[in-house]
Amino acid sequence: MLQFDYPLAFLLLPLPLLVYWLSGAYRDRGQALRVPFFQRLVELTGQQPRAGAVVIRKTLLQRAVLALSWLLIVLALARPEWAGEPIVREIAARDLLLIVDLSGSMEAQDFSDAEGAKVTRLQAVKQVLDEFISRRQGDRLGLAVFGDAAFPQTPFTEDHATVRTLLDELQPRMAGPKTMMGDAIGLAVRLFDASDKDNKVAILLTDGNDSGSQMPVTQAARIAAERGITLYSIAIGDPTTVGEDALDTGILETIAELTGG
Repeated sequence: MLQFDYPLAFLLLPLPLLVYWLSGAYRDRGQALRVPFFQRLVELTGQQPRAGAVVIRKTLLQRAVLALSWLLIVLALARPEWAGEPIVREIAARDLLLIVDLSGSMEAQDFSDAEGAKVTRLQAVKQVLDEFISRRQGDRLGLAVFGDAAFPQTPFTEDHATVRTLLDELQPRMAGPKTMMGDAIGLAVRLFDASDKDNKVAILLTDGNDSGSQMPVTQAARIAAERGITLYSIAIGDPTTVGEDALDTGILETIAELTGG
């Protein structure tokens, strides 16, 4: 659609006609040519001189060129623009943080894939999150990981492909063999401090075996609740597993209760 930034410029179109009407044709009352023997010529021709004026008239082509030039000048002053169809841009209404456990216990193979082959807990997390991310249209996603310490991987972004790529590159023990779950929740609180969204959700995927975080898990969960962060905890592992890789669902249930997840 054609539109103009300064449509009032078209009021200048009749300006040349107004100037022509007010000023009239230019006349020079001086003699155009001085002839020393002018009087003798008059006697020879028998014609008496008289006052007059000569107006050089423009051809039709010249008038058309002048009119077109003025029209183009006014058109340029009006600044025409071609506006396309409106572009609808969806604004994310929610920030969602994925917190993935990369401790040594995530190497335990107590899951089976679709073909029945054994996979690690982290591989199972990747499969679940890949499908989950594909359904998160309209959400901004962030990714954080933890082991001996908690580390942010991506800020909140609508570029879900980047989140997928970084998620696929995760490996157990990349952040150390321990499970600093409380520190991971504390990191989530700091990341959400930079968010301007009212709806703040964090999803914690872990086997629940905290290894002595600097910030106690329950204290971190209470702070998250005070900041309006809903924390969903998902237990990763086989409940029947025993030993160091045993699944601790009790602490995860406590986190969910404290934050309304």
